[in-house]
Amino acid sequence: MTKKFHLGWFTNFTPDPWNGPFANGGRPWDGRFFVEMAQALERACFDYLLLEDKLLVPETYGGTSEVYLKHAMGMVPKNDPAPLAALIAGATSKLGIVATLSTMAYPPFMLARLASTIDSIAGGRFGWNIVTSAENGAAQNFGLAELPPRELRYDMAHEYMDVVTRLWRSWEPDAIVVDRDTATYADFTKVRSIDFEGRFFSCKGPLNSAPSPQVVPTLVQAGGSPKGRDFAARYADSIVAAADGIEGMKEYRDDIRARAASHGRDPDDIKILFMIAPVLGDTEAEARDRYDRMVADPHFLEQSLAFIAGITDLDFSAYALDKPLPGRLVTNGEQGSLDAFQQHGSGKTLRELVTEASGGLAASIELIGTPDQVADKMGEAMDAVGGDGFLITTPGQAVNRRTIAEVCDGLVPALQRRGLVRKEYSHQLLRDNLRAF
Repeated sequence: MTKKFHLGWFTNFTPDPWNGPFANGGRPWDGRFFVEMAQALERACFDYLLLEDKLLVPETYGGTSEVYLKHAMGMVPKNDPAPLAALIAGATSKLGIVATLSTMAYPPFMLARLASTIDSIAGGRFGWNIVTSAENGAAQNFGLAELPPRELRYDMAHEYMDVVTRLWRSWEPDAIVVDRDTATYADFTKVRSIDFEGRFFSCKGPLNSAPSPQVVPTLVQAGGSPKGRDFAARYADSIVAAADGIEGMKEYRDDIRARAASHGRDPDDIKILFMIAPVLGDTEAEARDRYDRMVADPHFLEQSLAFIAGITDLDFSAYALDKPLPGRLVTNGEQGSLDAFQQHGSGKTLRELVTEASGGLAASIELIGTPDQVADKMGEAMDAVGGDGFLITTPGQAVNRRTIAEVCDGLVPALQRRGLVRKEYSHQLLRDNLRAF
């Protein structure tokens, strides 16, 4: 019997889809839509909601921002996920909330303090999705002419992790005493500076915020390239992955677990969630029809190519739709995401690649059918791969109340009936819920 696996959901603080029949209205900026979404995920016992982020108005596709702003397609407008994470935390009690925060955008001290603060507000349910940012346009918003080379970014990220971890641990576990008799809140001998001087960063410390329930927030990362995989295996509690089919999923998981062991970690402490974009219907024919209508939408290809261009920092408007890509493409951006999309050597045309990716980078396996059919396929996939779960997104990266209800009230109950996912939370802290099975 397949063991239980974990569930997460990947979304953006954006108005997408603003013009569909079940749209969220196009102005979700007070966060209420996402609070209600998080409450639905909590009722369905998801492990976490991951809030993705970018730090630019893209101009990659066709050399302008036209397509991105015209369609408001998940890349822009996009509000800051950190305040939203705190808002969601106040309206939930068990669900993990993971926010994407860039090591390029935040000095280590500020990120450590922000993450610790939200983890305290959330009662130990906050996670940090670690990104270095992968777009030259984002770098230019922070005073850089262009991104550092990808390999150097990982060297910087390793040092960054050293700094923030030391800051989180700069207060000893018993530093806060709250002793009324001696009028002592904290024992100053147990709060120490870190005096960090490195190649890229320096920081005196200590952190000036109190330790949070997890001390070190749950760490989430998406590592695709060899260096990215090694980084994820060294630090992450949960990894976001996009792989090509069952074999690709198994290869990725086996590789991460071997790398984790080489770092002295227990591989079972890392939960890899593979991205999927299920299309559900009352019948298989209805689900297939919904998928066919989605990819037949006249805006689908343009929006999808622009999205993939924004993720990979490559202009896909330059390539013929009905021909294979000209060799393996290379980027200084997200090479792992690019490799997952381009499927080098498959012979597939660009149109086929976009259609398979459901408008994004989420097609680890195809999931089209009734909730029961999709639940069976998910269980079979986990059985073949070995674990650890799935990160749900929606076709074309769009999320609305209909798709939330279909997953939370249709797919998840089907998974629960099969004993594949939890029916209740067993722990308070996000990291503990991830390690529960």
